[in-house]
Amino acid sequence: MALRALWLLRHDPAAGGAVLFSRRYPTVELRAETFNGSTHIPVPSDSAFLKALLFELRLVDDHVFVEQRDTCARISHSSVYSVSTAAGELWPVLAFHKSGLIYACVPLVEGTLEPRPPLLTISGLSQGLALLLGIMDYISPSRKNEAEMNAKIGQLRNLLIQACPLGTPLNTNIRSLNSSFEDIQEMPADKDQPAWRSSTYKGKPQVNVCITEKVKCMQYDQRDVVDTWQVYGAVNCKCDIEGSAPNVTLSLNLPTNAPPLQDIVVHHCVTSVDPAMLMSTSAEPLHDAVYNGPYKFPFIPPSDSFNLCYYTSQVPVPPILGCYQLVEEGSQIKITVNLKLHESIKNSFEYCEARIPFFNRGPIAQLEYKVSYGQLDLSREKSLLVWVIGQKFPKSLEVSLTGTVSFGTAGKEHPTDYVCTGNTAYVKLYFRIPDFTLTGCYVDQHSVQIFVPGKPKITASRELISSDYYIWNSKAPAPMVYKPLLD
Repeated sequence: MALRALWLLRHDPAAGGAVLFSRRYPTVELRAETFNGSTHIPVPSDSAFLKALLFELRLVDDHVFVEQRDTCARISHSSVYSVSTAAGELWPVLAFHKSGLIYACVPLVEGTLEPRPPLLTISGLSQGLALLLGIMDYISPSRKNEAEMNAKIGQLRNLLIQACPLGTPLNTNIRSLNSSFEDIQEMPADKDQPAWRSSTYKGKPQVNVCITEKVKCMQYDQRDVVDTWQVYGAVNCKCDIEGSAPNVTLSLNLPTNAPPLQDIVVHHCVTSVDPAMLMSTSAEPLHDAVYNGPYKFPFIPPSDSFNLCYYTSQVPVPPILGCYQLVEEGSQIKITVNLKLHESIKNSFEYCEARIPFFNRGPIAQLEYKVSYGQLDLSREKSLLVWVIGQKFPKSLEVSLTGTVSFGTAGKEHPTDYVCTGNTAYVKLYFRIPDFTLTGCYVDQHSVQIFVPGKPKITASRELISSDYYIWNSKAPAPMVYKPLLD
């Protein structure tokens, strides 16, 4: 697991791009030449890389169709890109754009690049992403203070000597490091202490675990389009435990007959795991022999909060089923929204609301409506209806909204969308259900094993949050970009 180079770049639509920081690792580049052989593409100069990456990320010339970049065959579902250079296609380039800054690196691929190996087999990608996120966490708080940000960038080179010596990421928590060279000699000499435990804790042992599941959904209410929904889970841990290398074992459990967890990715601090657990993938149909738990994770925790694992699951139903109908009648439009909470879902929300935007139209001039439950609010710019359902659905578990809307003259300040034209429109749901997961996944506090003196305090929580939860107008064609890709 090593990196050939990494960059911190800036993109300003008015001023253009700039290289704020770059670091190359010649020894890793020599290894890349050996591993990649004739398929090796050298890392270009900083200026050439900046220009090529901005083009690939569509941060320049985005209004022009370039077949090499914009063809449907180049649709990217990850943050891994192929960047065109004078010597050829540089791949894999891991990059993401956040708040005007671009974080990028080129991981080492220990093998030939043709044909391209699966991303899951390139171990440097996960480590590179963790390091970039650590740099972002270090830089972001001072982003609006130019002098402070420049000072932090000036310290990056010293910090990376500790965090990523010779191109090998050892400590991705950049904020925990000290920028002075004196501290390099003062790093702990305990040979049993792993690199990711940057400090030791003194006090009463305690472990906090939170399972967060996010559900994405696309509902169309049309015969020729299949509704889709996906669940993504993350298990976050904060372990305050004394010792240089404490051992912790945590188990995730599922109710009887619950769908198994799939696509499990574990943190590098996990010391061992059942291979069958990692083989379950959502790309293949479920079968009787699939691993269904309990999911046991022995690990040596980092000093700070971290995500122990990520997973997906194929749950049988979405939590809220909906139907949205929008019909134009002359100068008015009529809308109908019906929502039903599935009976298996906990009817206790921290918040639940449906937002109904109106694109490419003027401000709402007249609104007549009727809601069976909750209240309807109009946004300040008069282009969005917010239906606040509240913290519970009624006993029937069904709510409805009907209304008639007319619009004034459109201005520049009102929202536009190239996809949602005519009657193509959607309702987007926002909700959070505390102490509940759609998969039923939970942590048994009694199953948490900590091999340290004293009785630790164990706190476990869980939550379900909506993410990109859309209900499309069934009276209009569903936009192709939102339809599932079919083989």
